[in-house]
Amino acid sequence: MDADYDKFVEQIKKRTAIDLGQYKETQMKRRLTTLRQKHGYQTFAAYFEALTRETSLMDEFLDRMTINVSEFWRNPNRWTMLEERFLPELLTGGNRISIWSAACSTGDEPYTTAMILDRMGAMNRATITATDLDQNVLKKAQSGLYQDRSVRDVPKHYLNQYFSYDGDIYSVDERIKRSIRFKQHNLLHDPYGGPYDLIICRNVMIYFTEEAKHQIYQRFSNALKPGGILFVGSTEQIFTPQQYDFETAETFFYRKK
Repeated sequence: MDADYDKFVEQIKKRTAIDLGQYKETQMKRRLTTLRQKHGYQTFAAYFEALTRETSLMDEFLDRMTINVSEFWRNPNRWTMLEERFLPELLTGGNRISIWSAACSTGDEPYTTAMILDRMGAMNRATITATDLDQNVLKKAQSGLYQDRSVRDVPKHYLNQYFSYDGDIYSVDERIKRSIRFKQHNLLHDPYGGPYDLIICRNVMIYFTEEAKHQIYQRFSNALKPGGILFVGSTEQIFTPQQYDFETAETFFYRKK
């Protein structure tokens, strides 16, 4: 037992409503130990005091504890499945659809979704909300500016239509940027809203404890309409989807019953 770290977890929860205890402890503690040592603090108690005094330190802490790894069309065959099967199914009969990109990081995934919908001629029939815990990455997302490594899997026809290029920076088309509503949201604490037709939450759940995953999957299920789809990351297969009232629709896609 590490009383110094445990106290830090308790203090952070009181101050920010972020429950570090819901993240895998070994990974999170190692990441944050490296961060506090970088600034010369010998204990988590001293580090917490510094966080309360310096906004820049708190911003860095939030950036480090949230895992901001994202790119456009990550695992391209899964996005093809979304484009060719699930979005057409959800849009059948002229329906309007509501989409939530949860833990959206720098915005690559909600922008990917918006571009696909626009190519399908269905942008005016969809609303996209994109959320993340980290205000700094939300600002990056809203800027719509990306380096070339983020767009390496973008199909060429999408790259040509929806990005402009200046030096080594790619800029998302303004119309696509305006189609998404970005806001701060804590998956472990805040209301989920809905009901949604599609929830996208990829490559985030692997950092949570089993108990936290269970809570989040149940809340995703509650926030989905019957027949709605949950789209998860390539390392996040749900082995007993029925406990959340899901059925496996395709690899890494789950349908609410």
